[in-house]
Amino acid sequence: MKYLRDIGSYFLMLKKVFSSPTKRSVMRELIFKEIDDLIIRSLGIVAFISFFIGGVIAIQTALNLDNPLIPKTLIGFATRQSMILEFAPTFMSIILAGRAGSFITSTIGSMRVTEQIDALEVIGVNSLNYLVFPKIIAMLFFPFIIVISMFLGMLGGYLAGVYGGFSTSADFIAGLQNTFYPFHLVYAFFKTFLFAFLLATVPSWHGFYMKGGSLEVGKASTKAFVWTSILIILTNYIVTQLLLSQ
Repeated sequence: MKYLRDIGSYFLMLKKVFSSPTKRSVMRELIFKEIDDLIIRSLGIVAFISFFIGGVIAIQTALNLDNPLIPKTLIGFATRQSMILEFAPTFMSIILAGRAGSFITSTIGSMRVTEQIDALEVIGVNSLNYLVFPKIIAMLFFPFIIVISMFLGMLGGYLAGVYGGFSTSADFIAGLQNTFYPFHLVYAFFKTFLFAFLLATVPSWHGFYMKGGSLEVGKASTKAFVWTSILIILTNYIVTQLLLSQ
């Protein structure tokens, strides 16, 4: 019953988020601030992890090519497929559930503890629209991060494969170009938008409806990370089953 109440509360929150909008001039400033907090400031960790994970994928693929009949182009192919299909959209979303999701929960939770949300409601502001809607709009730029992750992952794989002596430049690039299906990008970005919505709303729900003091803010941030990660994985499974299992 508790989970059913939580689900009902979540959808009720979404309904209120999109009602009684805040003035455009105020909302514009809030959206730009959220883009800076959630997107721009996440670029560093995304770039670092993506670059080296791409390199690791290339090296591990090369080390497992024991059969001389298997072409070296498989290194580039495996790096591209891993980055586009799973690592960039899915695992980057889980990583950012820790970074951006915890930030969202702690920010809103702190406002709840210090009664700033109550003050917004007293002066007639729709606090959910004011706090959550800018985060949803900012997370629409999340695919921009995923594009960078894909590119840097393949670049890291190229440098590790070529300069590590596992592949030639021509073989790696041929692997990147081998049997490319544009629909894989459609699949990747479709689920990226779903993940972005979860990243914006699930942590917001945990922060907005938390109860207690500063200690509970930390607990709410942990719960938000766990549940956001779980929902991302479940959504990934469902979308993959629907779009790629045809």
